[in-house]
Amino acid sequence: MTKDLYEGLTPFYHLVYQDWPKSIQRQASQLNTIIKEYWGDDIHTILDVGCGIGTQALGLAQLNYQMVASDLSPDAIERAKQESEKRGLNITFSVADMREAYTHHQQQFDVVIACDNAVPHLLSDADILQAFQQFFQCTRAGGGVLVTVRDYDKEERSGIHLEAEGVRIEDGQRFILFQVWEFEGDIYEISMYIVKDEGEEECQTQVMRSHYYAIGTDKLMKLMEQAGYEQVRRLDDVFFQPVLIGMKRGQA
Repeated sequence: MTKDLYEGLTPFYHLVYQDWPKSIQRQASQLNTIIKEYWGDDIHTILDVGCGIGTQALGLAQLNYQMVASDLSPDAIERAKQESEKRGLNITFSVADMREAYTHHQQQFDVVIACDNAVPHLLSDADILQAFQQFFQCTRAGGGVLVTVRDYDKEERSGIHLEAEGVRIEDGQRFILFQVWEFEGDIYEISMYIVKDEGEEECQTQVMRSHYYAIGTDKLMKLMEQAGYEQVRRLDDVFFQPVLIGMKRGQA
Protein backbone atom coordinates (compact mmCIF):
# COMPACT_ATOMS: atom_id res chain seq x y z
CA MET A 1 0.00 0.00 0.00
CA THR A 2 2.95 2.37 0.57
CA LYS A 3 3.94 2.00 -3.06
CA ASP A 4 0.33 2.56 -4.17
CA LEU A 5 0.09 5.73 -2.06
CA TYR A 6 3.09 7.33 -3.70
CA GLU A 7 2.25 6.11 -7.19
CA GLY A 8 -1.06 7.99 -6.92
CA LEU A 9 0.44 10.97 -5.12
CA THR A 10 3.42 11.50 -7.45
CA PRO A 11 1.78 14.06 -9.81
CA PHE A 12 0.52 16.08 -6.82
CA TYR A 13 3.28 15.58 -4.25
CA HIS A 14 4.70 19.09 -4.67
CA LEU A 15 1.31 20.44 -3.53
CA VAL A 16 1.94 19.06 -0.05
CA TYR A 17 4.31 22.02 0.29
CA GLN A 18 3.02 25.58 0.14
CA ASP A 19 6.00 26.48 -2.08
CA TRP A 20 7.89 23.36 -3.15
CA PRO A 21 10.93 25.11 -4.76
CA LYS A 22 11.45 27.16 -1.58
CA SER A 23 11.02 24.04 0.57
CA ILE A 24 13.69 22.27 -1.48
CA GLN A 25 16.15 25.09 -0.82
CA ARG A 26 15.20 25.55 2.85
CA GLN A 27 15.43 21.85 3.71
CA ALA A 28 18.75 21.47 1.90
CA SER A 29 20.16 24.44 3.82
CA GLN A 30 18.98 22.99 7.15
CA LEU A 31 20.32 19.52 6.38
CA ASN A 32 23.61 21.00 5.19
CA THR A 33 23.98 22.87 8.49
CA ILE A 34 23.41 19.65 10.46
CA ILE A 35 25.83 17.65 8.30
CA LYS A 36 28.60 20.23 8.66
CA GLU A 37 28.09 20.58 12.41
CA TYR A 38 28.24 16.86 13.16
CA TRP A 39 30.45 15.49 10.38
CA GLY A 40 32.47 18.50 9.27
CA ASP A 41 33.31 19.71 5.79
CA ASP A 42 34.73 16.42 4.47
CA ILE A 43 31.32 15.05 3.45
CA HIS A 44 30.82 14.52 -0.26
CA THR A 45 28.58 11.50 -0.89
CA ILE A 46 25.01 11.09 0.38
CA LEU A 47 22.54 8.25 -0.11
CA ASP A 48 18.86 9.18 0.16
CA VAL A 49 16.96 5.93 0.75
CA GLY A 50 13.42 7.35 0.54
CA CYS A 51 13.79 10.18 -1.93
CA GLY A 52 10.21 10.41 -3.25
CA ILE A 53 10.09 13.03 -6.01
CA GLY A 54 13.44 14.42 -4.83
CA THR A 55 12.67 17.10 -2.26
CA GLN A 56 15.87 16.58 -0.25
CA ALA A 57 18.06 15.04 -2.98
CA LEU A 58 17.55 17.92 -5.41
CA GLY A 59 18.45 20.61 -2.89
CA LEU A 60 21.51 18.77 -1.58
CA ALA A 61 22.74 18.17 -5.13
CA GLN A 62 22.41 21.92 -5.74
CA LEU A 63 24.80 22.35 -2.78
CA ASN A 64 27.32 20.15 -4.64
CA TYR A 65 26.87 16.93 -2.72
CA GLN A 66 27.23 13.78 -4.82
CA MET A 67 23.76 12.30 -4.50
CA VAL A 68 22.51 8.77 -5.00
CA ALA A 69 18.80 8.34 -4.34
CA SER A 70 16.28 5.51 -4.30
CA ASP A 71 12.62 5.00 -3.51
CA LEU A 72 10.04 2.22 -3.49
CA SER A 73 7.86 3.98 -6.08
CA PRO A 74 8.87 3.78 -9.78
CA ASP A 75 6.59 6.73 -10.59
CA ALA A 76 8.21 8.90 -7.91
CA ILE A 77 11.66 7.97 -9.20
CA GLU A 78 10.65 8.85 -12.75
CA ARG A 79 9.42 12.27 -11.66
CA ALA A 80 12.55 12.81 -9.53
CA LYS A 81 14.67 12.11 -12.62
CA GLN A 82 12.68 14.66 -14.61
CA GLU A 83 13.00 17.28 -11.86
CA SER A 84 16.75 16.63 -11.69
CA GLU A 85 17.14 17.01 -15.46
CA LYS A 86 15.19 20.31 -15.41
CA ARG A 87 17.72 21.67 -12.93
CA GLY A 88 20.77 20.30 -14.74
CA LEU A 89 21.73 18.07 -11.82
CA ASN A 90 23.61 14.78 -11.88
CA ILE A 91 21.83 12.44 -9.45
CA THR A 92 21.76 8.66 -9.71
CA PHE A 93 18.17 7.47 -9.12
CA SER A 94 16.88 3.91 -8.81
CA VAL A 95 13.93 1.92 -7.43
CA ALA A 96 14.67 0.10 -4.16
CA ASP A 97 13.12 -0.87 -0.84
CA MET A 98 15.01 0.79 2.03
CA ARG A 99 15.11 -2.58 3.79
CA GLU A 100 17.44 -3.69 0.98
CA ALA A 101 19.50 -0.49 0.71
CA TYR A 102 22.95 -2.11 0.80
CA THR A 103 21.83 -5.21 -1.09
CA HIS A 104 20.69 -2.84 -3.85
CA HIS A 105 23.35 -0.11 -3.87
CA GLN A 106 26.38 -2.25 -2.90
CA GLN A 107 28.48 0.77 -1.91
CA GLN A 108 29.21 3.06 1.02
CA PHE A 109 28.51 6.77 1.47
CA ASP A 110 29.57 9.50 3.86
CA VAL A 111 26.00 9.98 5.09
CA VAL A 112 22.76 8.05 4.63
CA ILE A 113 19.52 10.03 4.93
CA ALA A 114 15.86 9.02 5.26
CA CYS A 115 13.71 12.14 5.59
CA ASP A 116 10.10 13.23 5.82
CA ASN A 117 8.85 10.36 8.00
CA ALA A 118 9.82 7.66 5.49
CA VAL A 119 11.03 5.10 8.05
CA PRO A 120 7.66 4.71 9.90
CA HIS A 121 6.13 3.29 6.72
CA LEU A 122 7.85 0.11 7.98
CA LEU A 123 5.28 -1.42 10.29
CA SER A 124 7.37 -3.41 12.79
CA ASP A 125 10.52 -3.05 14.87
CA ALA A 126 12.02 -5.97 12.95
CA ASP A 127 11.53 -4.24 9.57
CA ILE A 128 12.93 -0.96 10.88
CA LEU A 129 15.94 -2.74 12.39
CA GLN A 130 16.56 -4.49 9.08
CA ALA A 131 16.48 -1.12 7.31
CA PHE A 132 18.87 0.46 9.83
CA GLN A 133 21.26 -2.49 9.47
CA GLN A 134 21.23 -1.96 5.70
CA PHE A 135 21.83 1.79 6.21
CA PHE A 136 24.75 0.91 8.47
CA GLN A 137 26.31 -1.24 5.77
CA CYS A 138 25.89 1.68 3.36
CA THR A 139 27.69 4.06 5.75
CA ARG A 140 31.45 4.47 5.54
CA ALA A 141 33.55 4.43 8.72
CA GLY A 142 33.50 7.90 10.23
CA GLY A 143 30.22 8.74 8.52
CA GLY A 144 26.69 8.51 9.79
CA VAL A 145 22.95 8.41 9.37
CA LEU A 146 20.33 11.18 9.49
CA VAL A 147 16.63 10.34 9.85
CA THR A 148 13.73 12.78 10.19
CA VAL A 149 10.39 11.62 11.59
CA ARG A 150 7.07 12.86 12.89
CA ASP A 151 7.05 13.25 16.68
CA TYR A 152 4.47 10.61 17.48
CA ASP A 153 5.01 11.07 21.23
CA LYS A 154 2.97 14.28 20.81
CA GLU A 155 0.15 12.59 18.88
CA GLU A 156 -2.93 10.93 20.33
CA ARG A 157 -2.59 7.36 19.06
CA SER A 158 -6.26 6.40 18.99
CA GLY A 159 -9.45 7.12 17.11
CA ILE A 160 -9.79 9.01 13.84
CA HIS A 161 -7.92 12.26 13.17
CA LEU A 162 -8.33 14.87 10.46
CA GLU A 163 -5.09 16.56 9.38
CA ALA A 164 -5.52 19.54 7.04
CA GLU A 165 -2.69 20.18 4.57
CA GLY A 166 -4.19 23.32 3.10
CA VAL A 167 -5.43 24.90 -0.13
CA ARG A 168 -3.17 25.33 -3.16
CA ILE A 169 -3.75 27.28 -6.37
CA GLU A 170 -2.01 25.98 -9.50
CA ASP A 171 -2.70 26.98 -13.11
CA GLY A 172 -5.89 28.69 -11.99
CA GLN A 173 -7.22 25.56 -10.29
CA ARG A 174 -7.83 25.07 -6.59
CA PHE A 175 -6.61 21.95 -4.79
CA ILE A 176 -7.67 21.09 -1.23
CA LEU A 177 -5.45 18.56 0.54
CA PHE A 178 -6.21 16.75 3.79
CA GLN A 179 -5.43 13.49 5.55
CA VAL A 180 -7.54 11.16 7.66
CA TRP A 181 -5.72 8.94 10.17
CA GLU A 182 -7.45 5.89 11.64
CA PHE A 183 -5.58 4.20 14.48
CA GLU A 184 -5.49 0.56 15.50
CA GLY A 185 -2.93 0.41 18.28
CA ASP A 186 0.34 1.95 17.12
CA ILE A 187 -0.49 1.34 13.45
CA TYR A 188 -2.72 3.76 11.60
CA GLU A 189 -4.15 3.93 8.12
CA ILE A 190 -3.58 7.23 6.36
CA SER A 191 -6.01 8.32 3.65
CA MET A 192 -4.67 11.23 1.63
CA TYR A 193 -7.42 13.21 -0.11
CA ILE A 194 -6.82 15.63 -2.98
CA VAL A 195 -9.87 17.59 -4.08
CA LYS A 196 -9.57 19.40 -7.43
CA ASP A 197 -11.99 22.34 -7.63
CA GLU A 198 -12.39 23.88 -11.08
CA GLY A 199 -15.25 26.13 -10.04
CA GLU A 200 -18.05 23.83 -11.16
CA GLU A 201 -20.82 22.30 -9.04
CA GLU A 202 -18.90 19.02 -8.73
CA CYS A 203 -15.28 18.47 -7.73
CA GLN A 204 -12.85 15.69 -8.58
CA THR A 205 -11.54 13.82 -5.56
CA GLN A 206 -8.69 11.36 -5.38
CA VAL A 207 -7.77 9.34 -2.31
CA MET A 208 -4.58 7.33 -1.70
CA ARG A 209 -4.15 5.04 1.29
CA SER A 210 -1.26 3.55 3.20
CA HIS A 211 -0.18 2.72 6.75
CA TYR A 212 2.28 4.15 9.26
CA TYR A 213 3.76 2.87 12.51
CA ALA A 214 3.45 5.59 15.16
CA ILE A 215 6.81 4.73 16.68
CA GLY A 216 8.40 7.01 19.24
CA THR A 217 11.86 8.49 18.78
CA ASP A 218 13.29 6.73 21.86
CA LYS A 219 12.52 3.34 20.33
CA LEU A 220 13.88 4.44 16.95
CA MET A 221 17.15 5.55 18.55
CA LYS A 222 17.49 2.20 20.33
CA LEU A 223 17.02 0.41 17.01
CA MET A 224 19.67 2.65 15.45
CA GLU A 225 22.06 1.66 18.22
CA GLN A 226 21.16 -1.99 17.80
CA ALA A 227 22.05 -1.67 14.10
CA GLY A 228 25.54 -0.47 15.07
CA TYR A 229 25.35 3.33 15.15
CA GLU A 230 26.92 5.19 18.07
CA GLN A 231 26.39 8.60 19.67
CA VAL A 232 22.76 8.43 18.60
CA ARG A 233 20.88 11.58 19.49
CA ARG A 234 17.76 13.57 18.76
CA LEU A 235 17.96 17.13 17.46
CA ASP A 236 15.01 19.50 17.83
CA ASP A 237 14.25 22.87 16.24
CA VAL A 238 16.70 22.37 13.37
CA PHE A 239 14.27 20.93 10.80
CA PHE A 240 10.51 20.79 10.41
CA GLN A 241 10.57 17.36 12.08
CA PRO A 242 12.76 15.89 14.84
CA VAL A 243 16.11 14.74 13.45
CA LEU A 244 17.81 11.55 14.63
CA ILE A 245 21.51 11.14 13.89
CA GLY A 246 24.02 8.36 14.54
CA MET A 247 27.73 7.88 13.91
CA LYS A 248 29.68 4.93 12.54
CA ARG A 249 32.89 4.27 14.41
CA GLY A 250 36.23 4.59 12.65
CA GLN A 251 37.94 6.74 10.07
CA ALA A 252 37.58 6.72 6.31
